[in-house]
Amino acid sequence: MLYRTDRYGNQLSELGFGCMRWTKSGGSVDLEKAEKEVLRAVELGVNYFDTAYIYPGNEAALGAILARNPGLRDRICIATKLPHYLMKSRNQTEHTFQEELTRLGTDHIDYYLMHMVTDLGAWKRVCALGIEDWIQEKKASGQIRQIGFSFHGPTDEFCRVLNAYDWDFCQIQYNYMDEHSQAGRRGLETAEAKGIPVIIMEPLRGGRLVNLLPERAKQILTDNPHGWSPAEWGLRWLYSQSGVTVVLSGMNSLDMVEENCRIASEAAVGTFGPAEQTVLDQVKKEIGKSLKVPCTGCSYCMPCPHGVDIPGAFRCWNEIYTESRKSGRTDYFRASILRHKPTSASLCVGCGRCEQHCPQSIPVRAMLRSAAADLETPWYKIARAGVKILRLW
Repeated sequence: MLYRTDRYGNQLSELGFGCMRWTKSGGSVDLEKAEKEVLRAVELGVNYFDTAYIYPGNEAALGAILARNPGLRDRICIATKLPHYLMKSRNQTEHTFQEELTRLGTDHIDYYLMHMVTDLGAWKRVCALGIEDWIQEKKASGQIRQIGFSFHGPTDEFCRVLNAYDWDFCQIQYNYMDEHSQAGRRGLETAEAKGIPVIIMEPLRGGRLVNLLPERAKQILTDNPHGWSPAEWGLRWLYSQSGVTVVLSGMNSLDMVEENCRIASEAAVGTFGPAEQTVLDQVKKEIGKSLKVPCTGCSYCMPCPHGVDIPGAFRCWNEIYTESRKSGRTDYFRASILRHKPTSASLCVGCGRCEQHCPQSIPVRAMLRSAAADLETPWYKIARAGVKILRLW
């Protein structure tokens, strides 16, 4: 296993274990199966384990595995997350944190994240509850070793959040198809320039860059003499970048653990060269044939004077047709409704400012109307109203 250092010189395995996708049995985590996978991963050198308060039964399952294996806690780092969007007071924050410690059976969290920050407004809201003083107290007591945030939103907002606090690390969605969307490469490089380690989530888009690739794209990879699987191509692309600290994988089989650990034992910074990039560009081109709109995520159309996240809406709309309706609409819900200020495509009033700056000459206004028709289903509108009521409450 290869390792990279965090802000304080601690060694973290290139491969992190994302616990969200453990196999479920009867609605609960299959503990026996998950335990075998965890122990094998640790044996092969993995030392970073990621979970969250809102993953059903997840923290408790990891805590049970640690309890059944004395000494294991001292060999790993636990990352878990505060659902700040549910917090309404400092006391509630403290109660939630203590519940997490109990679930995990530990007296401290190594890497603690504000979960699913979407923009600077979301961070400011939790700051108004006194979160900064609370964090300092927890760090002083040793209950929290390092503080960070996981992010879902546009690049500019990521950079604003990154500069708003003295973060120890951050976590972003990043893969070869999201290179210029969400935090993107610019966000990754901005964090690296500040010396802030970056944890990568969705490196294969939840497996969709493996299982849902167009047949021609799969053939391009199969024909390459490297003999790498689609997963290996995606992971090696990430590991080659110096700004990447840990890549999370939602492993749920021993075969997956073995393969991913092998890759993380071979793939170092700078080992993915121009020839390999050319192959991935061909794959991206094949995926692009299914796109509804040729948006590159450059953000020249932004900011929208009416608050629409134009690149975000187009990314989710494309996802409906390149991956699945469920994943595209779920991402859109998260990226538009859960922001401090909604950024829905339907907010477009047709002013046309965006079209004056689009280097792709996309008819943005017409495309946004079509995107809204696909993305803003009756369920979306009900959820949007519900979120609004919750905010008022």
